[in-house]
Amino acid sequence: MKDYIFQQTKIELTNQMCEQLALYCEFLRQENEKYNLTAITDPAEVWEKHFADSILGSVAIPNGATLCDIGSGAGFPALPLKVARPDLSVTLVDSLAKRINFTKMACEKMGISANFHHDRAEDFAKTHSESFDVATARAVAPLNILLEYTAQIVKLGGIVLAYKTDLSEVDLAKNAAKTLGLKLVDTHSFVLPNGSNRCLLVYKKIAHTPKAYPRPQNKPRKMPL
Repeated sequence: MKDYIFQQTKIELTNQMCEQLALYCEFLRQENEKYNLTAITDPAEVWEKHFADSILGSVAIPNGATLCDIGSGAGFPALPLKVARPDLSVTLVDSLAKRINFTKMACEKMGISANFHHDRAEDFAKTHSESFDVATARAVAPLNILLEYTAQIVKLGGIVLAYKTDLSEVDLAKNAAKTLGLKLVDTHSFVLPNGSNRCLLVYKKIAHTPKAYPRPQNKPRKMPL
């Protein structure tokens, strides 16, 4: 897996980084039942489907970027990215306190730093408008909904990086992207060693997102753009 990550991203995982990820994997397995974090617990699958998949996003992230992971869950992609890219400043946002607590403890075990917010995406956006270079989201929502949750927090000229399996949702999200001031500028397709397809969609913020977005009271899901 280490070789695969290097081949795809040109990131050389050091022994220390591999040790940090191994600690993360073991802690995830130990705590998973308590926190209901993931259906994937086999170590080889965790490394491939969570760690490698998360780190692939590095190909689109500028050096020294401030990154906010919306709906961070068990910490993917933010924490594997932070391990592989220590230059990044990462912030994790999740609506469930138990998941934030888990990721805080995971960081302590790995000896890495991050910022944490127990908050709903739409509430977080009100106080962090245009605060980050990059917003990420993985396994959060359909693309048009995901863009609404993330666009407001990204600086003008910054990017929303959506983790998907393919390009099938792009057409569905065209109206959302236009409304929110986003433009699809790049895509990166990968195949994991097990044959699973992965696709990174890179949306650049080309105009200020209207202050009305993201809408409150779960409206992004109830009435998608």
